[in-house]
Amino acid sequence: MRNKGEQRGRPGASGLGPRLTLAGLAAWLILIPFSLLLVVAKMPLNDLDAEVAAELHAYALDNPGVTRVLIVWTDAFGPWPWRIAVIACAGWLLYKGAARAAVWAVTTVTVGGLLGLAIKVIVARARPHLPDPVALAPGDSFPSGHTVNATLGAGVIVLLLLPVLPRWGRRVAWAVAAFLALSVGYTRIALGVHWVSDVVAGLVLGAAVIAATAAAFETWRRDQGRRPASPVAEGVEPESVRALRE
Repeated sequence: MRNKGEQRGRPGASGLGPRLTLAGLAAWLILIPFSLLLVVAKMPLNDLDAEVAAELHAYALDNPGVTRVLIVWTDAFGPWPWRIAVIACAGWLLYKGAARAAVWAVTTVTVGGLLGLAIKVIVARARPHLPDPVALAPGDSFPSGHTVNATLGAGVIVLLLLPVLPRWGRRVAWAVAAFLALSVGYTRIALGVHWVSDVVAGLVLGAAVIAATAAAFETWRRDQGRRPASPVAEGVEPESVRALRE
């Protein structure tokens, strides 16, 4: 006869899927109205948006070599490379037997990406219109899809790898992830296809979705009788370290 603690610890005792679904819905219910409020209120960043756009556009026209580098960078770390990287990581996790972490990764990237697209359609903010543009992009402007996906992709991959990294490696991983997300955001502004506020919104949205689904995953872990852990320090599933090292 199993005691209550053992029953609580069974893998199927509490559904991970419903928790991740609720976390995703919570992100949608909070971030969509928040984004609309920012745009309807005309955002205090409007003056900053226009000033930065004009200055960086002038610099891009005067420095075509730098502009070409920015175009390569923004393409190399665009949405699809990040999606493919996360799917590849999820496949590797499945192969290693860490299926729950794989489900979390794919769910987080999917929810965040769809939320970003939904906000674009609902807000329908126009992109910058600059003379002699150095780059063009289709669709609406708010939030920056490149920034959303770079934040999601980099954050998710770091949280998957933290269990197998030493303490110093974890700091380096977070620093690299932050650099990639910020640098991609910068390219979108510097190339004149997004406003500063679009990029800020992309960073916030990506980080918020990761925080929501990671928190849902952590509550599920604790309900399974596992020790409390800090996802930022130990990853979303510290127990996966054994499987990943085999």
